[in-house]
Amino acid sequence: MAPAPLGQLLGCRSRLLSRLLFIAQTALLLLPAAGAGLCPAPCSCRIPLLDCSRRKLPAPSWRALSGLLPPDTAILDLSHNQLSNWNISLESQTLQEVKMNYNELTEIPYFGEPTSSITLLSLVHNIIPEINAQALQFYPALESLDLSSNIISEIKTSSFPRMQLKYLNLSNNRITTLEAGCFDNLSSSLLVVKLNRNRISMIPPKIFKLPHLQFLELKRNRIKIVEGLTFQGLDSLRSLKMQRNGISKLKDGAFFGLNNMEELELEHNNLTRVNKGWLYGLQMLQQLYVSQNAIERISPDAWEFCQRLSELDLSYNQLTRLDESAFVGLSLLERLNLGDNRVTHIADGVFRFLSNLQTLDLRNNEISWAIEDASEAFAGLTSLTKLILQGNQIKSITKKAFIGLESLEHLDLNNNAIMSIQENAFSQTHLKELILNTSSLLCDCHLKWLLQRLVDNNFQHSVNVSCAHPEWLAGQSILNVDLKDFVCDDFLKPQIRTHPETIIALRGMNVTLTCTAVSSSDSPMSTVWRKDSEILYDVDTENFVRYWQQAGEALEYTSILHLFNVNFTDEGKYQCIVTNHFGSNYSQKAKLTVNEMPSFLKTPMDLTIRTGAMARLECAAEGHPAPQISWQKDGGTDFPAARERRMHVMPEDDVFFIANVKIEDMGIYSCLAQNTAGGLSANASLTVLETPSFIRPLEDKTVTRGETAVLQCIAGGSPAPRLNWTKDDGPLLVTERHFFAAANQLLIIVDAGLEDAGKYTCIMSNTLGTEHGHIYLNVISSPNCDSSQSSIGHEDDGWTTVGIVIVVVCCVVGTSLIWVIVIYHMRRKNEDYSITNTEELNLPADIPSYLSSQGMLSEPQEGYSNSEAGSHQQLMPPANGYIHKGTDGGTGTRVICSDCYDNANIFRTEILSNTPILLRRTVLDQTLSSLMYILQILLPREPDTSANRDGGRMYFCFILFLLLLQDHAFDFNFSRTWNIQDGSEGT
Repeated sequence: MAPAPLGQLLGCRSRLLSRLLFIAQTALLLLPAAGAGLCPAPCSCRIPLLDCSRRKLPAPSWRALSGLLPPDTAILDLSHNQLSNWNISLESQTLQEVKMNYNELTEIPYFGEPTSSITLLSLVHNIIPEINAQALQFYPALESLDLSSNIISEIKTSSFPRMQLKYLNLSNNRITTLEAGCFDNLSSSLLVVKLNRNRISMIPPKIFKLPHLQFLELKRNRIKIVEGLTFQGLDSLRSLKMQRNGISKLKDGAFFGLNNMEELELEHNNLTRVNKGWLYGLQMLQQLYVSQNAIERISPDAWEFCQRLSELDLSYNQLTRLDESAFVGLSLLERLNLGDNRVTHIADGVFRFLSNLQTLDLRNNEISWAIEDASEAFAGLTSLTKLILQGNQIKSITKKAFIGLESLEHLDLNNNAIMSIQENAFSQTHLKELILNTSSLLCDCHLKWLLQRLVDNNFQHSVNVSCAHPEWLAGQSILNVDLKDFVCDDFLKPQIRTHPETIIALRGMNVTLTCTAVSSSDSPMSTVWRKDSEILYDVDTENFVRYWQQAGEALEYTSILHLFNVNFTDEGKYQCIVTNHFGSNYSQKAKLTVNEMPSFLKTPMDLTIRTGAMARLECAAEGHPAPQISWQKDGGTDFPAARERRMHVMPEDDVFFIANVKIEDMGIYSCLAQNTAGGLSANASLTVLETPSFIRPLEDKTVTRGETAVLQCIAGGSPAPRLNWTKDDGPLLVTERHFFAAANQLLIIVDAGLEDAGKYTCIMSNTLGTEHGHIYLNVISSPNCDSSQSSIGHEDDGWTTVGIVIVVVCCVVGTSLIWVIVIYHMRRKNEDYSITNTEELNLPADIPSYLSSQGMLSEPQEGYSNSEAGSHQQLMPPANGYIHKGTDGGTGTRVICSDCYDNANIFRTEILSNTPILLRRTVLDQTLSSLMYILQILLPREPDTSANRDGGRMYFCFILFLLLLQDHAFDFNFSRTWNIQDGSEGT
């Protein structure tokens, strides 16, 4: 038999050797570890790690671990071994962490005695269906439990025993339900909970009663609405992550109770608005990430409750405008990302509240106008160091574009087809990096400065800029263009020649705004109109083009904006933007103001009240701008109520109050409504009613027979009380010796006799009541005294009386002249004064006068006749119908008016019938009443003497003189003043 080849023998030996090695390895694995320092096969030992991962041995092979583990083993890794269960008890006093990830376990394993000391258990990517509280009871020291990527479907109230767990990861399971109280047994220790990639669609309110929890993750679930108070109970939470849930609504108070939260991540949801309702309670929030949502607007007061924000990410949303109040309250903000939105409008001063902002990202928006127009859009950003403006369709940069950015170090203008840059546009002294790439520059004399600037600041390495015009420089980098080649032969970019003008218009008018631009290029020009920095669409415009040959040929383009029937919504600042192939130019802003004349919403009503009550007058008006409301009284601003602090104006309620009304408050009150468009007024009459009363106490009189007795009954009240006199509780018999004056307030009895003595009753009444007063007149005979002893004194008294009469007469005449002059000027003033814009103030006869001593006017009365003595005699039968008889005892009666109470003053109807009632009665009442009172005080009251009798006669003559003066002198003055002829008033 031939011998086997050598190669065959070697192959047999190698196979035999490999079998022997396998048997030896298996034997060693089956034998318990005998002796310190022996590492169980097939594991590897790297103290403190015993790594048995990725061995993929059958289950019986793992019994080699049932013995004593190597000393100092703290970590056991059994991952990636396809283990379906575990029932091997380990022996170790140092084991703390066990990892059995990527196996096929269906329950939480038990490791024997070392289980009680394990602090970390990781069972990621197994097929455990539920959390068994009984299995977890063997882990009293467990602090970290990772059950992510299993098939757990719910967390029950009984899922966890009481334990000191700090870290719990249940991500990537099939959890749909969180039972109330499911984490209560972990409330004393739990710090981190991760529930990402589950199927949670609703979070019951107040389910998290975990006062020590600091980090909560709920990413990639199915939560659409977050109710208020959902997270109440998480007092220590610092970070909440809820990305990719499809959240469309956060209700008010959704995060209330998270008083210590610093970070909130809400990216990739469907939020449409930022408002303070769902941000309520986040006083400590520092980072807010809401990118990749559908946010269209930021509410004016959105940041009221989270003013500690230092970082805000609003990128990849649908913002189209940044209103002036968009960032109010964020004075501590340091980083703001607004990139990849649709922002076309940035309000003036929108960033003025961000004094600490360091980074502003506005990439990929449409805010070219903010750079092209000299609007200083970035004013207030004094701490900004980095500004990103790439991809904003910017064509030109003005010298004021970056005004206020004194700390700017990094400026990114990439991906903008910039054509022109005004000189000193990059004047920031701290600018260290300028990123700019454009091939559209107009390399004319206006761009010469840029070359030197790039070289001096060493920016030539970070920019890529080349010319597009003139044609012979097209495509060349400006770094390679000679300075003498930067020339201005034309003006290709439109130049504004006529700017729209500021207009003030009334509502309903038609308004026209005109804008004219010229360009030396034949490139077509177009115009866009903006209002308050927003483009106007669907407006009525007219556009004209013509050749302009002044200083060379040019194209003149005119655009006219028509605004028809303007309203308040049309108010704003208008601006035209003229554009051609070489760039855009912006006109000055013209302000349109729309005004409206005031119109009354409430007008004051005539008011009649009693003294002491509260007068309430309402007045409200509308207009644009809102009219100012003011009040006048009788055409002036001197209010008695204001001086006495009884007047109250309530602007919010459109009410004017007068407290504790008095007689002097009576008059015509005018409500004036005024704005810049004009003014108007409305009138109301305030009538004050007062019960009759005696202004001065009634005094009994004692006169000597033959003297003149004057009985005074000075009455007050509103309406002016009507007075009547009775004698001895009966009718007063009026004779030629009885006279009435001052609206019946004075009863004058000439040549008093003994029969005139008795009780005289003054009865005054008005609509509010009646008052009685009594005066006792005592008439005594001539006293029996020695005339020789007192002749000198009597003579002196007589001359004194004569002097008094002369002085009084002079006062009367002077007063009359003064009143005539005053009344004349008052007449002229009343003719010129109009309480409204279009109507003359006409006071009816029954309007109360604040000038009248009686407080109320009455119509001219008839029933007065001239006596033969030339004085006025008022023959007054009493109201009760008694017949008055003469002193001679005759039965002839003189019946005059039946309404004697209405005869308030003495007039001659024939002469004064056409004289203004208010002025006549004011003069007569004031003058006569005052003089009678003076006479009563000044004339002597001694007993009957020859001097007194002479004085009485002179007094009587003076009374007659007053009556004559009242009829003739005043009538003459009025006739001269008012030119009374044929019943008509002159001017």
